[in-house]
Amino acid sequence: MSKIAKDMHNKYPNWFSLIIRSLRKNDEDFTKIPINYALPMLAIPMMIELSMEAIFAVVDITFVSFLGTDAIAAVGITEALITILYAIAMGLGVTATAMVSRRIGENNRNEAAEVTGQIIWISGIISIIVGYLGYYYAADLLRMLGASDAVVRVGENYTTILFSGSASIMYLFLLNAALRGAGDASVAFKSLAISNIINIVLDPCLIFGLGIFPELGVTGAAIATTIGRTVGVMYLAYVLFNGSNRLQIKIQNLNIRINIIKRIILISLYGISQFLLSTSSWLLLIKIIAIFGTAPVAAYTITLRLMEFVWLPVWGLGNAAATLVGQNLGANKIERAIKSIRITTKYSVFFMSFFGILQFIFANQIMSWFSANNEVIYYGVNCLRIIACGYPALAIGMIIVQSLNGAGDIKSPAIINFLSYWVIQIPLAYILSINTKLMASGVFVSIFVAETALAIMAYIVFRRSKWQEIKI
Repeated sequence: MSKIAKDMHNKYPNWFSLIIRSLRKNDEDFTKIPINYALPMLAIPMMIELSMEAIFAVVDITFVSFLGTDAIAAVGITEALITILYAIAMGLGVTATAMVSRRIGENNRNEAAEVTGQIIWISGIISIIVGYLGYYYAADLLRMLGASDAVVRVGENYTTILFSGSASIMYLFLLNAALRGAGDASVAFKSLAISNIINIVLDPCLIFGLGIFPELGVTGAAIATTIGRTVGVMYLAYVLFNGSNRLQIKIQNLNIRINIIKRIILISLYGISQFLLSTSSWLLLIKIIAIFGTAPVAAYTITLRLMEFVWLPVWGLGNAAATLVGQNLGANKIERAIKSIRITTKYSVFFMSFFGILQFIFANQIMSWFSANNEVIYYGVNCLRIIACGYPALAIGMIIVQSLNGAGDIKSPAIINFLSYWVIQIPLAYILSINTKLMASGVFVSIFVAETALAIMAYIVFRRSKWQEIKI
């Protein structure tokens, strides 16, 4: 055992101490400490952070559900609209993580702060444009997605406020992405924890008018969410401008650097396309499934929600791998970057395989928890079992794609996503469902095939090693 490994063992003698430390601010050098320690220290807060982001939508829809179907529809349609903003934020976030992690690995913290400063400007400009569109065209946007007049009346203010507060969404995503790149994952987790606590407390108060608060209905949900996110951003700003272990922004870092802004935008176009290609393909699959009635749609919807809980830990591991790859490439430790990908992939495959086996065996029981409709259960069992068979491939694909993003090779994942989802998945889903006896189950088979193809293509790109040479 090396001296560094012995030191780490003395500091974190068991898993409990390691978990506790990962949720606190730490100053470990992720280019030096053993990967088996670095990975959980980054991944644990990232996993929790992802769960926190998902909670926003769950909390809002839970309380809004008491207001009736029009209110629920307004929230659902607005969430669909704002998916575009999420895609932009996540695409920019991929770039922010890659560039910051590379600079931290190079031990160039000032340039990492410079990148973050330009991210702040880009986020501000996008937020102004989106906020303007949402403020003045909320009703038109709702009608564009098929909202009835009743839904527009109930939800217009909700949509207006949520879009007007787009800055809180952008900054929460992007500042957290920069912090993840710096290795300060615990700070990102804390910001979302603060945001969620405020949202959970304010939601019922502003929706139903509890105590001193006015009764604002669905509008109250938008205000609560925006306030929660804004406070989370304020916490991030405080940490970033008052000193973090790795990433500290000074006033001079906010000076506009056109060359950096151009580079961020050009790289981010591929990152944005990644998320737009994947999310839009899932929406199109719903349209194909809907041909066969509401039962397969319900089964597909339930399956997607269940899959999210399996994906979240692996996505957190992928984010951790992206940070490790970026920092180690910056430190010119290529073999260590490769090792980080291999170890993370191994853990992810084991995790996904385990849950895939459970999902395959207990598919009938799982679906019975969510529906008593025999037709929904039939399609749901088929969907769960077919997709479960693709979980090992999904694990490989997710980790390698995120690692490539962390390395700065953001173009390759965009191409892989396009080929997997739009060249393979969508046409195959249509052919198998319409032209064979599989019907809706043909769509489920196409998902399995697409995820397998994505994993194969991602592995080929990984083996070619060109990602190791990319400068970002």
